[in-house]
Formats: sequence, structure tokens, C-alpha cells
Amino acid sequence: MRHDNSPAVQKERSFIEQARRLQIADAAAEVVAELGYAKTSLARIAEKAGISKGVITYHFGSKDEILRLVATQFFDRCWQYMEPRILAEETAIGQVKVWVGSQLEYFSTHRVEFLAMAEIMTNHRGGDGTLAYAEEIAEEIDGVAEILRRGQLAGELRQFDPRSVANIILRSADGVLGSWATSPTLDLMSQSGVLLDFIEHAIRKEPS
Repeated sequence: MRHDNSPAVQKERSFIEQARRLQIADAAAEVVAELGYAKTSLARIAEKAGISKGVITYHFGSKDEILRLVATQFFDRCWQYMEPRILAEETAIGQVKVWVGSQLEYFSTHRVEFLAMAEIMTNHRGGDGTLAYAEEIAEEIDGVAEILRRGQLAGELRQFDPRSVANIILRSADGVLGSWATSPTLDLMSQSGVLLDFIEHAIRKEPS
């Protein structure tokens, strides 16, 4: 039990606990990537982290809480990588291509975390049985759709339904990632280049 509430101890414990939580989340990501969502357990996470199961239950209330952290911290790290690259682009086509391309680039260098995130997003559900990350998926579609709308208003992109096309673009990227997940020898960056060329030709407004 934690009883010492002095500021000095709280500050030190907060740092240590955060480091321990991240250690546990990293171990959980490895287990999920290796064994899949269904076979991931607190015991296996503890074994991977080199700690006792009791240490895990001290820091987390459930396996679901750990896996939620695994996914959300990966989302956050990936967006930190993507955002400045997207904002550096001046055109809608450039921003959409960088959105997709930088995401695939980040995933390509973080394969274990990507595999874990994909497993969790596919299988993790809320208390009512709905997919736990539906809101995050919708937000991503909305973000790309907004770029597409701006590109249409600027006369850069042809006319289409921005949200439908945003969904198609992102699901196409998912398809490339799915192939890479099952075939690790696949050249993801080469596939990314093909996809980005396809996206540009699909959305740009041809000269009159």
C-alpha cells in the first residue's frame, strides 16, 4: 500500500512509477506482437518484463488497461512524428501524401509496436462490446477529409466526397500494412511509394 503523501516522495514515486508503467507497456507490446491478443496474459507480460505479476497489478488495474496504454502511446508517438511533417507541406496533395507516407515510414521502423497496436485495435472492445478505437479511427478520417476539402476549395483537387475518399485512402494504407504484417520481407517503403503515386493521381485536379 502507498501511504507516504509527502511532496518529495510523490514526485520521486511519480517518476519511478511512470518509468515502470512504460517498461510494462513495452513488454506487453512484445508479447502481443509475438503471441497475439488472445494469448497475452499478465503472467506472460511479467515474464517478458522480468518482474513479478504482483508488480504489474500494483501499477495497473487490468490487462485491458495495459493494452490500452500500449496502443495510445504508440498513437501519440506516431503523431508526434507525423504532425510537423504534415504541417511543413503547403499543398493539400503534399499534406495527404505526407500523412500516409510518414505514418508508413514510422511503422516501418517500429514493427513490434505496430503489430501490437494492430492486434489491440482489432480485438480490444469496450464494456458494451463495441470496438474500443472507433473514435480514433473516425478522427483520423476527419483529419484527412478536412485536408481534402481545403484542397478542393483551393482548386487543387477534383470534386468528390472528402470523407468517403479519406476513408478509402486510409483503408488502402491499411491494406498495404496488412500485407507487410504477414510478409515481413515485403519492402514497405517501396509499396508506400506506389500507394502515394496512386493517391495523387486519384485526387488531383487535371488541367483543363
